[in-house]
Amino acid sequence: MKNSNKQFDFILYGATSFVGQIMVEYLSGYKGEEYSWAMAGRSESKLQALKKRFNMNEVPHFVADADDETALKNLCSDTKAIVSTVGPYAMFGETLVKVCAQSGTDYCDLTGEPQWIKQMLDKYESDAKSSGARIVHCTGFDSIPSDLGVYKLQQVVIERTSAPVKQIKMRVRRLKGGASGGTIASMLNVFKEVKENPSLRKVLVNPYVLCPQGHPFKQRQKNHKGAEHDSSLGVWTMPFVMASINERIVHRSNALLDNRYGENFLYDEAMTAKNGFQAWTFTLGLGAFMLAASLSPLRKLLAKYVLMKPGEGPTPEQQLNGMFDMRFYADIATGERIVVKVEGDRDPGYGCTAKMLAQSVLCLSKDVPNLQGGFWTPASALNEALIDRLAKHAGVTIEVMEAT
Repeated sequence: MKNSNKQFDFILYGATSFVGQIMVEYLSGYKGEEYSWAMAGRSESKLQALKKRFNMNEVPHFVADADDETALKNLCSDTKAIVSTVGPYAMFGETLVKVCAQSGTDYCDLTGEPQWIKQMLDKYESDAKSSGARIVHCTGFDSIPSDLGVYKLQQVVIERTSAPVKQIKMRVRRLKGGASGGTIASMLNVFKEVKENPSLRKVLVNPYVLCPQGHPFKQRQKNHKGAEHDSSLGVWTMPFVMASINERIVHRSNALLDNRYGENFLYDEAMTAKNGFQAWTFTLGLGAFMLAASLSPLRKLLAKYVLMKPGEGPTPEQQLNGMFDMRFYADIATGERIVVKVEGDRDPGYGCTAKMLAQSVLCLSKDVPNLQGGFWTPASALNEALIDRLAKHAGVTIEVMEAT
């Protein structure tokens, strides 16, 4: 088995980050299987305090800066996989991806930064294929629910009709949770990067930017920029900020799964609104924020005085009371509509993401020994094994609803 002689199944890098701490708390109570792990971060004192807080003194820990290649190589020498919560990844993530790709160490994270993923693909995909490292980005709320929801729905359609459905729509029915400073910092950094390098605009608007070279996809994809009424579903919709990464991961999965969804596959995401007023109010507010964030002076003011700082986020109570409900719709040739529901029992960005991240790295480390080296997606690498893990151990369920 790959890396069977390593000391740890995985190392959590960024254990003292906001999401990292939630994941440590989850692991402190997770007894679903035998596994060996360690935690790592930049600060010895913070790691010691974290272990004391959760009574986990028996868990080994290591100190390593995000740009210290030697220290990161030492981490990789001891573990089958590394899971990283250290973002914004465009600022702090490259060295670890490089070291993992070159050393044959499996890796996953919770980035939602398509421009950075594209850069990592271009620089290190050949290294990962040569070394056997399996690199899986986006194993949090972006983009596991979207990626596995589409995977499951297409699987059901193919079983019933012997062919994939051409179009799937995802609509966020309910979303309850809080933002964090880390996510906001990642968003603001994207605007900063585009300002410094305008050519990134083409990367960010291309729905197939993460697909392998030579892919056959040419279909124009819908981009939900404003409020609109979806007559086919009978609902008002508004933009979903995670769509920009989720849709690109889904199309990459299609390519990596040998075009299982079809060469002309259409996929779009949006949030549902109670009525047109709510849809337009949200859309205008989001547009105002995006405009302010794109202007350097206003972006700096927002970061300094208005928005959460890195390390800040939803309270434990908010995480516990959070949830999400996402629906995936496919109208098939028989006239039926098949719906898949993906549901989570905690705040999506943090409570659920920490559990999804933990189960993803365990799945990558233990469940897919025959997966080849390269840059993968949750659906193309982990698919059924992860779906099963999420239902059993993470409070995230993916179920087929009755056809209508």
